[in-house]
Amino acid sequence: MTQTDSSDVTRTLLTPATADDPHPTYRRLRQECPVARRETDTRGEVFLSRYEDIFWAMRHPEYFTSADMDLYLGEQPQIPLEVDPPLHTQYRRLLNPQFVPREIEKLEPEIRSTVRELLDRFAGRGSCDFHEEFATPLPSTIFLPLMGLPREDLPQFLKWRDDNVRPAVEPGDFEGAERIRRQASLEMNEYFRRAIALRREEPNDGLLSRIVQWTIDGEPLSERVLLGMSHLLLIGGLDTVTATLDCMIAFLATHPDHRREIVEHPERIPGAVEELLRWLTPVMLVPRSVAQDVELGGVQLKAGDSVSLVLGAANDDEDEFGASAVDFTRDPNRHLAFGGSHHLCLGAHLARLELRIALDEFHRRIPDYRIAEGAELHYSLGIRQAENLPLVFDPA
Repeated sequence: MTQTDSSDVTRTLLTPATADDPHPTYRRLRQECPVARRETDTRGEVFLSRYEDIFWAMRHPEYFTSADMDLYLGEQPQIPLEVDPPLHTQYRRLLNPQFVPREIEKLEPEIRSTVRELLDRFAGRGSCDFHEEFATPLPSTIFLPLMGLPREDLPQFLKWRDDNVRPAVEPGDFEGAERIRRQASLEMNEYFRRAIALRREEPNDGLLSRIVQWTIDGEPLSERVLLGMSHLLLIGGLDTVTATLDCMIAFLATHPDHRREIVEHPERIPGAVEELLRWLTPVMLVPRSVAQDVELGGVQLKAGDSVSLVLGAANDDEDEFGASAVDFTRDPNRHLAFGGSHHLCLGAHLARLELRIALDEFHRRIPDYRIAEGAELHYSLGIRQAENLPLVFDPA
């Protein structure tokens, strides 16, 4: 079946139960309605779940555009996330050199030192809330100095992050969620207007100071573009690594054979990071819009349709990855956890480095751990971040 009323898909996919355990829903999507479309009062709604279809959609922005996604994470588009080539290419040419491996690798000593400092705070206690005490502070401790933003503003940044990504409303309260996102975005814009003005007057070594000096074809970047970049960098820098660490450690805490594998064979950690990104896919889906009519999987999609590329389902596709088994030696591993093509995640190299070092140092110090007795783990929708992650272990 290639076409179905996707209201049922939406009810199945965007639920707390699926966020907690997504694989049964992913398999159902691929098997029953890999290309699902329905008409709404305003536009068509489409869900893609096969690897082949999503891979193709990412490579063809002339059909699946990022420029009309209705995200509303600010008064302006998120740059370069919500633009297509060739403008997207111009922005990435400015940003990419800041995030290439040779630049990111310079951060390894700082990241390793930060990880060890975080472990020192709770390793001797024999317990921790991994989400609060490790997964949240690690990326923010690295990213804020990288941006040249003050660490003392972190509580406000984290509030804005959560208000944008996972607003505190009941499931299905889309209007309430939009109100929270709009207010947070307005506040972020006011903050970054002041920060941009300050960095023009008093430059420092941070990325924001460099961004405000950039030009395209001799013209400085507009305030609208600068705000769009700032929003995207902040949300991306503070959120996705936290969610990924939550997912990975929760998996390893409940799968001791896999945990022992990386303890006994730390050289497999890079492969483990890639495989857990594939299997857990913290960013469950990404949005697109149909730019012009196109047929996909026997289903006619219309210009203006909203599209969800369900990355988690693609990364569990048997046609690409074979049997649904976690294999830290998988090679090749062409997962889509970081997106793909033009919109491959800008911070992928930084995320990989943080994740590799975190798994290495954590398991050197605390090789055996488990979820605290009686704890129930729950994850947010869309980007699968744990509400809390209580661990117990022998003091180290």
